[in-house]
Amino acid sequence: MELSEIGKIAQKCWNEIPFHFPFVKLGAFVVMPNHVHGIIIIDKSEYKNVDVAINVDVTVETQYFASLPSPSLIPSISSTNGNKFGPQSQNLASIVRGFKIGVTKYAGINTMEFKWQSRYHDHIIRNEESFQRIEHYIINNPARWLDDVFYER
Repeated sequence: MELSEIGKIAQKCWNEIPFHFPFVKLGAFVVMPNHVHGIIIIDKSEYKNVDVAINVDVTVETQYFASLPSPSLIPSISSTNGNKFGPQSQNLASIVRGFKIGVTKYAGINTMEFKWQSRYHDHIIRNEESFQRIEHYIINNPARWLDDVFYER
């Protein structure tokens, strides 16, 4: 896949995610002409050092909903913060939101016509077999572009 200018910025912003969210490791990622696919691995020591890999498919608009970790992975949360789901600034939704903001900001500064779909699709990867299958799908996605229903001939 030969990237456009905005595609190159999407790649750059993706690679910068761990600088903004140090608990994130990045897996396979690909920029397609009208969407991106990527694996985000959330590794927080407060979650008892359990890695949660999440496949994120962001289309070029959920209301930033994210799948929640199983209750056994959620650390005990003080009732004083008023949110039983924990801090909302260090979750999948905030990671994806930050990524999308970075790309959008670049497009705006450079007067490029660009708009994200407001939603994204996530999937928690629960085992190595699933991880390998999804990683393979992401890596090989560009080779299937000509067969994509959104490919304009």
